Amino acid sequence: MPNTEPTLTVFRNQTFRMLWIATLASNFGGLVQSVGAAWMMTALTSSERMVALVQASVTLPIMVFSLAAGVFADNFDRRKIMIAAQTFMLVVSLTLAALAYEGMLTAPVLLGFTFLIGCGTALHNPSWQASVGDIVTREELPAAVSVNSMGFNMMRSIGPAAGGVIVAIAGAAAAFAVNALSYVAIITALFNWRPALPARRLPREPMGIAFSAGLRYVAMSPNLIRVIFRGFLFGLSAVVVQALLPLVVRDHLNGNAIVYGVLLGFFGFGAVVGALGNARIRARFNSETITRGGHLGFAASTCVLALSGSAAICALAMFIAGICWVISLSLFNVTMQLSTPRWVVGRVLALYQTGAFGGMAGGSWLWGAMSEHFDLRTALLMAASVMVIGALVGLFAPLPDSGQLNLEPLNRFREPDIRLDLTQRSGPIMIMVDYEIAQSDVPAFLALMNERRRIRIRDGAQQWSLLRDLQNPDIWTETYHVPTWVEYVRHHQRRTKADGGVTDRLLALHKGKEPVRVHRMIERQTITGRDDTPLRDGG
Repeated sequence: MPNTEPTLTVFRNQTFRMLWIATLASNFGGLVQSVGAAWMMTALTSSERMVALVQASVTLPIMVFSLAAGVFADNFDRRKIMIAAQTFMLVVSLTLAALAYEGMLTAPVLLGFTFLIGCGTALHNPSWQASVGDIVTREELPAAVSVNSMGFNMMRSIGPAAGGVIVAIAGAAAAFAVNALSYVAIITALFNWRPALPARRLPREPMGIAFSAGLRYVAMSPNLIRVIFRGFLFGLSAVVVQALLPLVVRDHLNGNAIVYGVLLGFFGFGAVVGALGNARIRARFNSETITRGGHLGFAASTCVLALSGSAAICALAMFIAGICWVISLSLFNVTMQLSTPRWVVGRVLALYQTGAFGGMAGGSWLWGAMSEHFDLRTALLMAASVMVIGALVGLFAPLPDSGQLNLEPLNRFREPDIRLDLTQRSGPIMIMVDYEIAQSDVPAFLALMNERRRIRIRDGAQQWSLLRDLQNPDIWTETYHVPTWVEYVRHHQRRTKADGGVTDRLLALHKGKEPVRVHRMIERQTITGRDDTPLRDGG
């Protein structure tokens, strides 16, 4: 059942509270910077496509580089990664402020610098989101994700309006300078944080293998694929509000930077309300109902922006859109985290971000191009139509309810004693597991083996197969390969308590007098080399 405790109880965790407060300052600066960049672009060019590309230049790097950042998050010190990312963005923002102050910015240069800031964000996000699950308990995780969204959107209520005032009074260079200063708080907090890191028993996965492991895990997890796909559709359509809002203010409302900031502030205020009510919403409705409501509410708000010329009505629409934005995206994020074991959570979250932010980057370009080719109203209405389609997709691919699986490590595996002098990189290794199954139990056995195959391949097995003895049909042999001995050990350490149920049911079907027999073999074409030398002491 979803956690129904008030969302704000997560602030009892001192470490989370410290980092959350520091993140507020960073979010404030980032939002001030985004207002400065978007509004400055309207001054540098009359191209509607270029204005929309400001949003795309921030989201595109997150799509492109998130998986690499997820590999780093799962294999290196996440705290150091976040410090490096924040320091990089500090340097980029200072340079951007200096160029703006000297009047040296052009539209392509501005896009280039916002792209670099997006690269820093892409490096930071998987480590930060994966760290949340290390800082708080599993029961607190939904509240922590909601509070993170609330913090960002609290600043969205203040930052854009403040950014509009700063740009109107002091120019975009001042907005960029404020953003540079905002990184100091989070860098300081990260330096002061000393997480208790678990001892690493196995060597780090090489980049290529780690990439493959993350992709394979998601590919063999149908529920995760659904969440990523729904996140992509939501990002593709919902980003239209952020991408085209400067044009709505300029062309439909005849407003200035302050009006633009105020409308973004209403969006942020709505998101705060949505975050505070998230626990109650999750307790009352299932995930798919919440997702459909978020899609349809956002679609209605987008239609209002397309058809209304009143700033007050548009502000109300932005408020509703903010609620729908945060309940949808926080639900996607929580579902991904609660459906993923800790060893791969950075990569899985990165792939989710690749889908969601890839949709946002593509949507920013698509709706900007459509606005330029047709008109602004048509682009907004078409985006609302895609949002409705995203809600209808739930009829065929409903979002799973999260939190039902126990993804703590199973910890049953004990590395066997071996009589050959193997190294961690010795291999390939072939595993054979013999079962004796009564004919009446074969249908149940095959159903379980189908699930066993998915788990094996998901956790790194290759060339999985199931064999039946021709002379003794009650004997079944499961076989699979792993590249090296260390990958065999890693394969078993990835097993979760939820997976243990499949193993227990398989063992219950085994009718042999002896336990299930496991053969562990190393493949050799010729018998030479140290790896095949028996240990003299008998092992």
